[in-house]
Amino acid sequence: MLRVENLMNSFGDFRAVDGANLAVEKGKIVAVIGPNGAGKTTLFNLITGHLKPEAGKIIFKGEDITGLPPYTICKKGIARSFQLLNIFPRLTVFDNVQVAVLSQHNRSLHLFRPAKNLLVAETNHILENVGLLGKSQKIAGSLSQGDQKILEIAIALGNEPEFLILDEPTAGMSAEETTATMALVKRLAVEQGLTLLFCEHDIDIVFSMADRIMVMQQGKTIIEGTPDEVRQNEQVQQAYMGGS
Repeated sequence: MLRVENLMNSFGDFRAVDGANLAVEKGKIVAVIGPNGAGKTTLFNLITGHLKPEAGKIIFKGEDITGLPPYTICKKGIARSFQLLNIFPRLTVFDNVQVAVLSQHNRSLHLFRPAKNLLVAETNHILENVGLLGKSQKIAGSLSQGDQKILEIAIALGNEPEFLILDEPTAGMSAEETTATMALVKRLAVEQGLTLLFCEHDIDIVFSMADRIMVMQQGKTIIEGTPDEVRQNEQVQQAYMGGS
């Protein structure tokens, strides 16, 4: 469904992504791991059009989407959450998700019709799926860190993606919240037939959840394979896990 070929991107003299390669099959859950500064977030930004690569290709469902703007890539079926929270903190939880739903249904330009009655059922359905329906009228900025991260996932789902990218979806959460959130993510992926690409620092969760894992170091792909293949790779053990 997604293929990244020899992708490169620099910030000044620093090569953040240096020949990264990745292949994601439809319906699979794929994790990207690596030390801080390995290039994981930059890779996600390149895939979703927030950065333009200097070299390489990004192929989505057989189409070259390299360098397309984020809104075009989103319309093609790729949605994401961000490493740093990206919500409307002064709007309600309902309004945050409704904005995405309205945009996906091309209703965001109906300037002279009140939005409050548009696509309400569709918005509530997403909130119910992620467990936030009971908090739909709360101001988003008043939610806990964990609920705000889940809200960001709900906003991404409002774009009706086929391919969902989550950049550290459990950042700032407790161990209990992390386990619950990743269980929610896996359930949503299965129930909605999503293909999932995510970055997560909890290695136990990565190895228990992912069908395949891609390991990055210094912008390069060290290995992409099954959890067992990655676990047994000597280069990964030395570079990422500190030995066998």
